[in-house]
Amino acid sequence: MYAIVKTGGKQYRVERGQHLLVERLAVEEGASVALQPLMYRSDETVFDADGLAQVQVTAKVLGHERGEKLRVVKFKPKRGYKRRNGHRQELTRIEIVDIALGGAKGASRKAAKPAAAKPAAADGAPETTAKEATENGA
Repeated sequence: MYAIVKTGGKQYRVERGQHLLVERLAVEEGASVALQPLMYRSDETVFDADGLAQVQVTAKVLGHERGEKLRVVKFKPKRGYKRRNGHRQELTRIEIVDIALGGAKGASRKAAKPAAAKPAAADGAPETTAKEATENGA
């Protein structure tokens, strides 16, 4: 069983117990975080939005780190322009704790949405459909 999740603008294929480095998450060490699933694969494959609303991918934050230093060099020949800069990306190490396909969470979410009411006409006249309007010459 695995899932494809999205975090920090990137997509990762994750399995239970896997450790990975992702873009910095604004949570404390030891806290758990829910990741957004894009696909779930087990005995069945789930791609649609309704099915993905029932998939829960939970990860535990193990620590915050910084990536290796990258050198950025800008150079324009014959102009005397040289710039050297460095960058270290802020990262978070997480462990995938659980990937679950639950049915109760999605069902309660659908039941909680109220039905939208039809708006009444502003001028008080009864609403007519486009077909009725063309037949009446309006």
